[in-house]
Amino acid sequence: MRQLIPLPPGMLEALRAAYATPPRAYHHFGHVEALLRLFEAVEAGPGWARPREAWLAMLYHDAVYEAGRRDNEARSAGLAASAIARWLPDEGLDAAHVAGLIELTARHGALSPDELGTGPDGDDRRNFLDCDMAILGAAPDVFDAYDRAIAEEYRGVVPAWLFRLNRRRFLRGLLRRDRIYLGDFFHARLDAAARDNLRRALGVRG
Repeated sequence: MRQLIPLPPGMLEALRAAYATPPRAYHHFGHVEALLRLFEAVEAGPGWARPREAWLAMLYHDAVYEAGRRDNEARSAGLAASAIARWLPDEGLDAAHVAGLIELTARHGALSPDELGTGPDGDDRRNFLDCDMAILGAAPDVFDAYDRAIAEEYRGVVPAWLFRLNRRRFLRGLLRRDRIYLGDFFHARLDAAARDNLRRALGVRG
């Protein structure tokens, strides 16, 4: 993992431990590493206005994750802010901006591009959220593995019928949106593939 900011060993160890608790089928540190590769794709393309804050937000965005809870994003944001204060107090980082990016992930599928503001910070918000949703436009086998992993995380947490109902409602809502991806960078690259995957998962024709 390329470190945009050199992380103290204790900080990285604590972060990896957080992603291992509880054991997860999808929202583990491998998901973070996949997002960091997308971070680099954005970095090489349109770029980040605040790359260090976006990078840290990716590191911490699912650090607290318990399937079925509604406060995962807020708790992850809080953990990121406290980790920055503890481990990186002299780096001049905007911890509130990091936390704000993380908190936006609670609204996946419910935000429009215009709601995220204008200018470079707005572009960062759109690209950050799109990185987290890029899996929707992955190759079919990768998408299918992701879909199965989400189901595995919810097994035993909610009744299977309720999970299927809510999952289909979420995927159907994404498919109905004018834009699945909020920024132009991912919209141009992944929208068509994401719609193909969603239709296949829902069993609907194009």
